[in-house]
Amino acid sequence: MVDRTVPGPTDASVRRALHRAATGRALDVDEAAALLAARGGALDELLDVAGAVRDAGLREAGRPGVVTYSKKVFIPLTRLCRDRCHYCTFATVPHRLPAAFLDRDEVLAIARAGAAQGCKEALFTLGDRPEERWPAARRWLDERGYDSTLDYLRACAVAVLEETGLLPHLNPGVLSWSELQRLKPVAPSMGMMLETTATRLWSEPGGPHFGSPDKEPAVRLRVLDDAGRVGVPFTTGILIGIGETPAERVDAIFAIRRAHREYGHLQEVIVQNFRAKPDTAMRGMPDAELHDLAATVAVTRVLLGPKARIQAPPNLIAGEYDLLLRAGIDDWGGVSPLTPDHVNPERPWPQIDELARHTEKSGFTLRERLTIYPEYVRAGDPWLDPRLLPHVGALADPATGLGVEDARPVGRPWQEPDETYGGRTDLHETIDTTGRTGDRRGDFDHVYGDWSEVAGKVTAGGGGGTDGDLRAGLRLAADDPAALLEPRHADAALALFAADGPALDELCRLADDVRRAAVGDDVTYVVNRNINFSNVCYVGCRFCAFAQRERDADAYRLSVEQVADRAEEAWAAGASEVCLQGGIDPKLPVTVYADLVRAIKARVPGMHVHAFSPMEIVTAAAKAGVSVREWLTGLREAGLDTIPGTAAEILDDDVRWVLTKGKLPAAAWVDVVGTAHELGIRSSSTMMYGHVDHPAQWLAHFRVLAGLQDRTGGFTEFVALPFVHTNAPIYLAGIARPGPTWRENRVVHAMARLLLHGRIDNIQCSWVKLGDEGTAVMLRGGCNDLGGTLMEETISRMAGSGNGSARTEEQLIAMAAAAGRPARRRTTAYGSPRS
Repeated sequence: MVDRTVPGPTDASVRRALHRAATGRALDVDEAAALLAARGGALDELLDVAGAVRDAGLREAGRPGVVTYSKKVFIPLTRLCRDRCHYCTFATVPHRLPAAFLDRDEVLAIARAGAAQGCKEALFTLGDRPEERWPAARRWLDERGYDSTLDYLRACAVAVLEETGLLPHLNPGVLSWSELQRLKPVAPSMGMMLETTATRLWSEPGGPHFGSPDKEPAVRLRVLDDAGRVGVPFTTGILIGIGETPAERVDAIFAIRRAHREYGHLQEVIVQNFRAKPDTAMRGMPDAELHDLAATVAVTRVLLGPKARIQAPPNLIAGEYDLLLRAGIDDWGGVSPLTPDHVNPERPWPQIDELARHTEKSGFTLRERLTIYPEYVRAGDPWLDPRLLPHVGALADPATGLGVEDARPVGRPWQEPDETYGGRTDLHETIDTTGRTGDRRGDFDHVYGDWSEVAGKVTAGGGGGTDGDLRAGLRLAADDPAALLEPRHADAALALFAADGPALDELCRLADDVRRAAVGDDVTYVVNRNINFSNVCYVGCRFCAFAQRERDADAYRLSVEQVADRAEEAWAAGASEVCLQGGIDPKLPVTVYADLVRAIKARVPGMHVHAFSPMEIVTAAAKAGVSVREWLTGLREAGLDTIPGTAAEILDDDVRWVLTKGKLPAAAWVDVVGTAHELGIRSSSTMMYGHVDHPAQWLAHFRVLAGLQDRTGGFTEFVALPFVHTNAPIYLAGIARPGPTWRENRVVHAMARLLLHGRIDNIQCSWVKLGDEGTAVMLRGGCNDLGGTLMEETISRMAGSGNGSARTEEQLIAMAAAAGRPARRRTTAYGSPRS
């Protein structure tokens, strides 16, 4: 490895940093790195500062002087791994193991033995995706019918819950957003060590992570963010002494702080010292020195603050319990009375009684916690899946969220909660009269993350191009509009997005000419009813004013019968379609989606069911433990006809993560919609604009839609959705714009017609968001469709739209007439309706 030794900080710089830390001032990277060098009296002073920060946090949490631990068993599900970390003895090769994986009976035997000794946590540790490196792992899984290691892990976690009552904590390494969604229902907590943000330790030959694809810092940072987006109580940490510089070590701590401020999900941060192991490539490296560990713990405490829970593994500190307690830890991690630390087998756990004595000697009380930390136990939603509540509730003290020490785990069914319906079920009617109860949710200040961190991720767009670019764009719009999507014409397309005045008028005229040639003059509409069957949702989308907590005054949940009743009413009023969408409601059973479709088809066989956004589909499939394809196949068999292409917002993750916090990534949206199309389930497509986005992102969004349409041909229409800002949290926080300008509305609708020409014929404008007059203008600028009568609409109205929630056929016909065009009723798929 490259020698990166640099002169250490001066005594004066250490003193300055200590003074700033002692007076509660924010530290920068250089100051924090200087404190890592504190020794002697300076280290004592640093430990005092860190200890005081920790003590203040424990008092605020209602457990002053309490240091926690978790009584666990260690389940090494597989010791095979596709990575090659140079310090690891846990990972091995197939011929050194009796089998590639522990089988289910072996897993349960370990868990039962732990339950008999009063353990409450089952720590699953395993290598990253071993089947991608080792044929023996792939063969073992195939023989037992598992598609992947993660599928087997999920099955084992369910078995442990049902057979023993132990609470699984999963450490499977790098996970995607979708995989986190899939595992969340079976584990109260998960974890993955960040270890370091020093990319060179991964990318350079000789580095400790060289040759390990899952140890790339950018990949691991993405996992931290995705865990927050999914709402998983998550454990992470750093590994010190593996060749990182002080500045690189501090950078990792700052990265952890940034992730937690944005999502609030990092329940615990581990500061672990490197200990050299025989038979590894790093066996000659010196161990991380314990005073270096203490200084790092103290700096971590100062940087992360009083609410952070910080741990140092007690079997790696050579008996220096008091030193680490002085440094600011408040947790000893998982300790097993039964199984060894399979990652550090040469260093056994201390006995729990011994750990309690050392903790008490330093002036603290040792208390048992669960694998999920007390704050998340007490919060419940959105951190705990409802199917885990009985298991956690049986072992947790409801007053403190800590473990009940004499409670013994007992196996319980892992099943859906009892269905509860009710709340403000008349919201679809009263939203237009009495309105919403308040302009924001009661948890506004924390559910969406740290607003300052969110604001820092907003990117600015570029300029609008030159006059030459604009002229070139207008020529292409007239001669070959779809070519504007090609990368070589990006400047021309972006210039058109910036068009104003006469150029904008010309752009809209050209778009309307293209519309006339493509679909004629008829303005189409569908007679339909929106049914939002639940507005309970904990995803935390920052633009959404529709979502409510279950206990909020405006929250409601409809029963299957109530939804079927509304569908029957719609049919009687002449509707040919119902559009079903709801919040990501954790207490809705996964069966409800197919049940809703079947109930509507049973009541009104001829009704077209246009239902469930890609976000609803991907989360329901994850909860059910099946693939998106399997889930959609089941819905199609139940009678699902088409799906709405909502939840797209902007298909660019840089803006999605600012706008939505926890919604599915762009690639997942494309996968769900593409899979639906392959199964013969067509969809609409959408774009919501005018918030924290810019034209380059609009152009990229249209390219994604065009690419998917080229592959599947499954889009029926494109719907432009102007952002309604009034009650949107991201606007109330001062980050988003107050919706698009009038110029932007005109340009987006016109560009949609031009960019999607030859791919998607039908361009729809939303009267709910634009109003009647605005809609007529869009019909003169490239649009040919009005959407539907809706009959009820709560999503835009909760956000503050002032255009009502229903239109009659006569009113839609009048909108078309205001644009000088005839109107024609259609079906969902743009056919002719029933007579």
